[in-house]
Amino acid sequence: MDNSDILSKISDLERDIATLPPGTLGTKKVNGKDYYYHRYMVNGKRVENYVDFDAVDELKIRIEKRKELEKELKKLKQSLTKDKPVRKKKDSQGFRTYVRTGEQLKNWALPAKNYKHRECYEDLKEYVFGDISDRVFVLYGLRRTGKTTMLRQIVLDMSNEDIDKTAFIQVSTKDSLADVNKDLRYLEDKGYKYVFIDEVTLMEDFIEGAALFSDIYACSGMKIVLSGTDSLGFVFSESDQLYDRCIMLHTTFISYREFEDVLGIKGVDEFIRYGGTMSMGGVHYNESSTFASKDSADEYIDTAIARNIQHSLKYYQDGGHFRHLYELYSKKELTSAINRVVEDINHRFTLEVLTKTYHSDTLSVSARNLLNDRKAPFYLMDNIDSETVLSSIRKILDILEKEEQSVEVSDTHAYEIREYLLLLDMITGIDQVYLPDLNRKEKIIIAQPGLRYAQVKAIIDVLLMDEKFNELSIVERKRVTDRIMNTIEGAMMEDLVLLETKLSKSGKEVLQLQFAAGEFDMVVSDPETLTCEIYEIKHSKEAVKEQYKHLVDEDKCAACEYRYGTITGRYVIYRGESKTYDGIEYLNAEEYLKKLSPFHENS
Repeated sequence: MDNSDILSKISDLERDIATLPPGTLGTKKVNGKDYYYHRYMVNGKRVENYVDFDAVDELKIRIEKRKELEKELKKLKQSLTKDKPVRKKKDSQGFRTYVRTGEQLKNWALPAKNYKHRECYEDLKEYVFGDISDRVFVLYGLRRTGKTTMLRQIVLDMSNEDIDKTAFIQVSTKDSLADVNKDLRYLEDKGYKYVFIDEVTLMEDFIEGAALFSDIYACSGMKIVLSGTDSLGFVFSESDQLYDRCIMLHTTFISYREFEDVLGIKGVDEFIRYGGTMSMGGVHYNESSTFASKDSADEYIDTAIARNIQHSLKYYQDGGHFRHLYELYSKKELTSAINRVVEDINHRFTLEVLTKTYHSDTLSVSARNLLNDRKAPFYLMDNIDSETVLSSIRKILDILEKEEQSVEVSDTHAYEIREYLLLLDMITGIDQVYLPDLNRKEKIIIAQPGLRYAQVKAIIDVLLMDEKFNELSIVERKRVTDRIMNTIEGAMMEDLVLLETKLSKSGKEVLQLQFAAGEFDMVVSDPETLTCEIYEIKHSKEAVKEQYKHLVDEDKCAACEYRYGTITGRYVIYRGESKTYDGIEYLNAEEYLKKLSPFHENS
């Protein structure tokens, strides 16, 4: 590993460490009862804050995690060759936060020199180098979707003169808006023009004081870029403190076309396995890793969604925006409710999902498919200790059984969870229309496949550890796990095609059309020309007649044309080569997705 790679890892570790609490957890015994305190140093002075008993375990884990990362960081720094100086931990000017400037900044940007740009990079570039003033730029989205890489690329695109006027501020949980304000005043006095502030929502007072960046510094000519993973915090700020004074760029959604173009990795299944991010399992940008496990499931599901929502709600209007979810939050059951929704959301979004005794839809669907296998029927649930497996899955996903819930989940809770997931751009809706009665319901699709894939991998990991399942031969075990993965990858491929088609077909309606028996997986209707196209979406690489039987059903096609206009095309989207088969157009999934119109929104 050369110095450039080591510096990249050092930078990433420093960033992760900055988000974790420093110091130690101490106790005091008062009247025979233990009280817990978080102790750490700030500017040479010891700070000691009381810790609520319910928060002790989580704080302890996060402090230990920081210590582990600090040990790893120390080893990396020692491994640098002598001609590359180790970066200082604190700026010589006595900044209150962690600020990079000059050579430190150049070294920090260097690892991105060979990375391709995301499509939305041009929006950031236009802000930084363009004539836009009096506004801040907000770069937000899930981890490992290219935010920090884009900031590095901006620095690489700068002249030396511009770099001398640029600073990167890394915010940590111990920093406050007053700390950042002091450092910004110093930078302004020294003539700095460009300031990038990462993980700004970690500050407890950010949402309520975000106007500082636009009203004081952007108005004075500074180009301020705020970035972070706490998407909901930025959404709240945009509607309040930063209203009409910011440019929002959400990085979470990555299309298949962009994934292939930027990383050079081909295949819908690979895109799904990378979780719709720039990394396998959402671990490292442009760096392969092991498949998702409990840790990556925690990162995607718990950190990316549940904690994101709860962190923002806690500090927005002093917790006044929890609305009906506050009771779930106070009883520590909000994460369970949110995670249950994520696990089941590809199937339905109803109150029943949140309150029923938990089962895994992934296992249920896979078990049904295995039982229906014409060559070798296999009943999965007879070959596992289902109670133990489901209990382990619930534990990984932090899902409470109905009888374990102290708060009864209502329709209002379900609606508000869905509302916040929509605000985070985590989900989108596709209409499912039933003929002949035209009843509609909304199919909820997770717009970020890593959220689903991490859970599926966690479920398979649990299955592989089950004693009863391991009594099967290695051939049978592989057949079962492959079938489970194929089942869920097929469902995710269908959702991917529906989602990207809907986002790229402006002015057209994209829906699923269901009949008394059978369905069209996708209908693209043009209300202007009174025409439509009908599609089947298959995960298979083989073309067989069974796949297109609904597309040539005269009754189904007549019913579709009556409602949506003349059918101008019949297609099967699959993973094989594009060709005409029995008069039906077969489209390769990757080729189809790559031809869709580019899209991203910049508000």
